[in-house]
Amino acid sequence: MTLTISAAEEKKAEPQCPVSGKAISKDHSVSYKGAEVYFCCPKCPKAFEMDTKKYAAKANHQLVQTDQAKQVKCPITGRPDREDKAVTVNGVEVNFCCGNCLKAANEADDKVVMLFNDKAFEKGFKVTE
Repeated sequence: MTLTISAAEEKKAEPQCPVSGKAISKDHSVSYKGAEVYFCCPKCPKAFEMDTKKYAAKANHQLVQTDQAKQVKCPITGRPDREDKAVTVNGVEVNFCCGNCLKAANEADDKVVMLFNDKAFEKGFKVTE
């Protein structure tokens, strides 16, 4: 018996609050990079705003996961990305320019931090308008 999971099914991971890691509610949000970051409760936006840098990678990941940002280049080098060099990170497919970047991502202890930190986000993603 073979189990096949389509890319659409694999991408259905639910967005999480960047502060608590719990399921988000559209009732609790803050403006961030020209988009909205969502939280689980009214307390988390305050924690986020007090230390945005601490939660930036998870917030950037959420922007892509909620289709408010899209990938435009490799987040490691800033070069054009290739669909055949990809990894799925908590429900978000991330493409790379080459096998070396893909290998580095696969070996990372925390893929969200590596691929969605502010520097990587600036290189590889763009908030949609």
